Amino acid sequence: MRELLLEFFSWSWFLPETFQSYEWEKPIFLNLLWIIPVFLLVRKFVKFLKNPVLELSLPKRVAKGNPWTYLRLVPTVFFMLSLLLIVIALARPQRSNERVEQFTEGIDILLIMDISESMDLQDFTPNRLESAKQTAIDFIDGRFGDRIGMVVFAGEAYSLSPLTNDYELLTELIKEINFQMIEAKGTAIGSALAAGTNRMKESEIPSKVMILLSDGESNAGNVDPLFAAQLASAFNIKIYTIAVGKDGMVPYGTDFFGRPQMVESYLDETTLREIARIGGGEFYRASDGNALKAIFDRIDTLEKAEILENRYKETTDYYRIYLFWAMLFFLCWLWLKSTFLNNFLLD
Repeated sequence: MRELLLEFFSWSWFLPETFQSYEWEKPIFLNLLWIIPVFLLVRKFVKFLKNPVLELSLPKRVAKGNPWTYLRLVPTVFFMLSLLLIVIALARPQRSNERVEQFTEGIDILLIMDISESMDLQDFTPNRLESAKQTAIDFIDGRFGDRIGMVVFAGEAYSLSPLTNDYELLTELIKEINFQMIEAKGTAIGSALAAGTNRMKESEIPSKVMILLSDGESNAGNVDPLFAAQLASAFNIKIYTIAVGKDGMVPYGTDFFGRPQMVESYLDETTLREIARIGGGEFYRASDGNALKAIFDRIDTLEKAEILENRYKETTDYYRIYLFWAMLFFLCWLWLKSTFLNNFLLD
């Protein structure tokens, strides 16, 4: 009870910043505030027309020079304040606090990255692997609410990270990827897809995606890439494939005189296209870093998590406080208008 009284009798209700923070449910009533100055003008005009015969019981020079004569205006001030606060109460000052709850129906994404020796070719800057790593990190930074995992492969596959929402940890793991992580040489695409499927098969998320990034033909491992793609499809896993690099002669290191050396690069585009078709995804060809980024942006657009949102608007009314003060000032006016203040220095 004491706290309630303290709240009602706080002068903070009349500060300008308090009124600036309000939303008004019925702002049209604020136009009634013009009634107060109009009322004062009309009252003064009527008083002038009446030209009362009764005058002050003291000489005019004494009345005008005595500040105590203004005490007779005190009841009127209380009445005007009461009227003003009633108008404010009618306008219904409020404050709203909108609370938003967001939750996502995310998707599971597994990145499968080739780290074989051919990823060291330098038709990307500084090489294919480093460009792919940075693009993957940028892709992860753009996700929200999805679980993302990572598989790397060369002559065999290695599960680098399970599906996780810890994007910071995953980013650090990607930064540490290097050519020495897997000793076995070659490109085991089938084994990599099988490892990814094994990671995702237990997931109960309706939408599951694997993104396979490779620059060579499958020449290692004991699992056929197309069979692995069919296995993934059986678990409702969509597969996007990205062929990284250019066909033909590409730069690789420098010779004794500092001139770039050229080596021949070959991409098995047919197998990657077929894997994407079986997996219900799409095939992309990335010939440089900008193209690779554009491809990841495209996949990012296609595979977005559905964000569901609930909004709650809590509104608090403050008209009772101003109505309380209006009644208080009105009662003060009723009391004061019957006292000597209302007729101070009047006969």
